[in-house]
Amino acid sequence: MKLKHNKKRNTAFLYETLVKELTKAVVEKDSYKKAKILDTIKEFFSKGSLLRKELELYQAINETTRLDVYTAERLINETKKQFLELDRKRVFNSQTRLIESINKITGPSAFSNFVPNYKTLASIAQIFSDSLPAKEKVLLERKIVGRLIAKPNSHTTVEDKMEHIDNLVFKKVIENFNQKYNGQLLTEQQELLNRYIVSFDDSDIEFKVYVNEEISRIKESLSYLAQDKDICQDPKMVNKLHEVTDVAHKFQTRKIDAKMVEKIMAIQSLIAECNKK
Repeated sequence: MKLKHNKKRNTAFLYETLVKELTKAVVEKDSYKKAKILDTIKEFFSKGSLLRKELELYQAINETTRLDVYTAERLINETKKQFLELDRKRVFNSQTRLIESINKITGPSAFSNFVPNYKTLASIAQIFSDSLPAKEKVLLERKIVGRLIAKPNSHTTVEDKMEHIDNLVFKKVIENFNQKYNGQLLTEQQELLNRYIVSFDDSDIEFKVYVNEEISRIKESLSYLAQDKDICQDPKMVNKLHEVTDVAHKFQTRKIDAKMVEKIMAIQSLIAECNKK
């Protein structure tokens, strides 16, 4: 019989819940709530903390693909071993304090947030658990091995369409990015790149906050441009803005990486070009 998964005792889910609430606070421009959530993340997930160590074990499996079967199985075995080596009583107590903090800052509704990778996080928690029946654990691990060796979905998504929206601008941005032609970059592009580079040396929470704020600014700019009289009279431009807006909305649900930074820079260029007209 399949055991029920307690998501409040899933450290990765708690972290994703906080990030989701942080995004809401940024979008709603709730500075007080944003500061409280940031303090909570720093308290419980700072480098070297117990919950950060556990979170990294979840991420090691959740964020890995393209492995061979042997390496995938070794990764699962090693993360399970390190998970059990953590002081489970201390982890439980830290989770309890974190749950109390989330309840106090956002209320219990935070735990009902939609987390896109929830099923995967739940599966990882179950293979880490020593209470799952042997047969179910083996079958579950087999599914996770399949995920670890799989190649990312190659189907075209709305995000991929960004490359076709304005190839000249997009290629120029990437060229500037790769060759570090900072003098040709917009101020907001330089700021984004600088923060992205610095984020490698930190837990990158503050960078995520900055990116969310920039995405909100971009969406506001796109909304304003969509109401521009000249643009409204150009069907091609209207369609282009709709596609770019769709891409911007997708940003807040995906992992921040170099490709995403490049796409944000491309949109920043498009907005700047439109504002010049």
